[in-house]
Amino acid sequence: MGYRISKVYTRTGDDGSTSMADGSRVSKTSAVMQAIGDIDELNACIGVLRAEPLPKAIDLGLLAVQNELFSVGGELAMPEYQTISQGHIDVLEKQIDSWNNSLEPLKEFILPSGNRPVALCHVARTVCRRAERGLVLLKQQHKVRDELLHYVNRLSDYLFVAARTIGKANHTAEVYWQQNTAR
Repeated sequence: MGYRISKVYTRTGDDGSTSMADGSRVSKTSAVMQAIGDIDELNACIGVLRAEPLPKAIDLGLLAVQNELFSVGGELAMPEYQTISQGHIDVLEKQIDSWNNSLEPLKEFILPSGNRPVALCHVARTVCRRAERGLVLLKQQHKVRDELLHYVNRLSDYLFVAARTIGKANHTAEVYWQQNTAR
């Protein structure tokens, strides 16, 4: 693979606009740029999570997700570039089901806490939910393939179950929500 980026700055975005893959210029506050930024932020959150000690299978799964998120961002910038398919969603669902079958059934909401890797996984999950809202907003204005929405929606479930699985692997007790607790 050759060099893709030879210069990091171009100064063309100093006016608050940025270039799309087709050469058109859009505001950095446009719905498409917000969605791309949310996906990028999610990818960075997963990178921070992966810097923590994780079970190898979870780390490798998250590495695959990071590559897939890069493809999601690419597709948002170039709608003709389609890489996320139902197969990617199926992989997430299969892993969710596998992990979930090894966990205790939830009887109450759990708080996003426990230990650092668990908490960081929950942060990634909430950033994923925000990215999903951004995609829904973008879809109201532009064409967004259903597979992208389905993938990001399923990814938040994947991250939720991954957080629980990390906690179990680290022998970290889940913290349950308690309604009407006195302070």
